[in-house]
Amino acid sequence: MNPGRTFATAGRVLRQLSHDGRSVALMLIAPSLLVGLFSWLFVDQPQVFQNFGPPILALFPFIVMFLITSITTLRERRSGTLERLMTTPLGKGDFIAGYALAFGAAAVLQALITVGFAVWVCGLEVEGPLWQLGLVAVVDALLGTALGLLASAFARTEFQAVQFMPVLVFPQMILGGVFMPRDTMPDVLQAISDWLPLSYAIDSVNAVTAGDQGWDVFGPLLIVLAFMLGAIVLGAVTLRRRTQ
Repeated sequence: MNPGRTFATAGRVLRQLSHDGRSVALMLIAPSLLVGLFSWLFVDQPQVFQNFGPPILALFPFIVMFLITSITTLRERRSGTLERLMTTPLGKGDFIAGYALAFGAAAVLQALITVGFAVWVCGLEVEGPLWQLGLVAVVDALLGTALGLLASAFARTEFQAVQFMPVLVFPQMILGGVFMPRDTMPDVLQAISDWLPLSYAIDSVNAVTAGDQGWDVFGPLLIVLAFMLGAIVLGAVTLRRRTQ
């Protein structure tokens, strides 16, 4: 990998994104609107939002970044852009790392906006430091980006990229602790959830909002980071130059 080529790729992707108003709106506005809608739904039952708001805060940025990253990266390959780039000294690692940096920057901005909206507009109460909640949200959005890059390496069409959601996203939504605590699940389902990275992102965000410190917050976060790096490496190894 060459840092100069990686940053040049990231800059090109960010310039392209800046001209796509719909994608920018989806990344930066949609998660906050969904969190706000959930909060409004239980406006007369604030404790419901307090209980389910943290997992929801981890869920929506993850889903949105997965969709945006997988579809945009696949479109790059289908258009022949990747094949042309591969005739230059740019390597697969430079391409994936550049995309990861570009969408990672977008994920940071998205996570900060969503956290700010949830806390200052929707009234989510956070016992721990607010910066920790922002950090967890950023890492969670980056996880969605990494899995989106991985999905784009295997999909042939944009529709197939979306079809990866039942495999990579929906099981994590159901078993990650959004709807019920993981320690109350049947043993088999709890064992499966232990292998799903979103489970640890939700554990971490719950720990921050509850005021926990130390390993309760950063232990799960390190596991999420390990999954994220693994997905990026696997995406780089399996990336094809073009989609037939």
